[in-house]
Amino acid sequence: MATNTESVDLVGDEAATNLARAALFAALVGAFAYVTFPNPVSPVDVTLQVLGVFLAGIFLGPVWGGASLVLYLAAGALGAPVFEGGSAGVGALVGQSAGYLWSYPVAAAVVGAVVHRGATLRDLGSVGLPSLVGAMVLGTVVIYGFGVAGLALVLSLGPIEAITVGAVAFLPAEALKIAAAVGVVRSDAIAAA
Repeated sequence: MATNTESVDLVGDEAATNLARAALFAALVGAFAYVTFPNPVSPVDVTLQVLGVFLAGIFLGPVWGGASLVLYLAAGALGAPVFEGGSAGVGALVGQSAGYLWSYPVAAAVVGAVVHRGATLRDLGSVGLPSLVGAMVLGTVVIYGFGVAGLALVLSLGPIEAITVGAVAFLPAEALKIAAAVGVVRSDAIAAA
């Protein structure tokens, strides 16, 4: 008995496209985890992962941007070497950088929600620079909030020390990542025009 399945869509084209994009951004954040710089003030290294989080929120929006980072965390927890410096496993999700990692889906969703003014994607060419930068600053606040709380909990740091080594120490690097994300978004808009 033959079954004709040519006209059956198991997953719609839009869902398949969004899932593929989410996987691509999860892989991008994983690749950015390999670019690390020691931070002499903090026990956590500077990586380019946050740039990937920003871009996921900007290009995928709040729903799929957040989903891409959930996929990223799941891949790392299952053993894919996608965390800082190629590390993997559940240990990273409870270690000194755990707060930062857990913040990524929330931060991508926040960035996406601010940039797109909700769950529906809008043309990035219509997003003003203040909205774009403001979204990433808000995403940075989310990441630092989780990261500082994680450092304080895991390393038994006081609030001032946790803020100093978990947030203040990273501000110059975050400013560069925000500038890089603006450059990526604006170069795409220029190339499309």
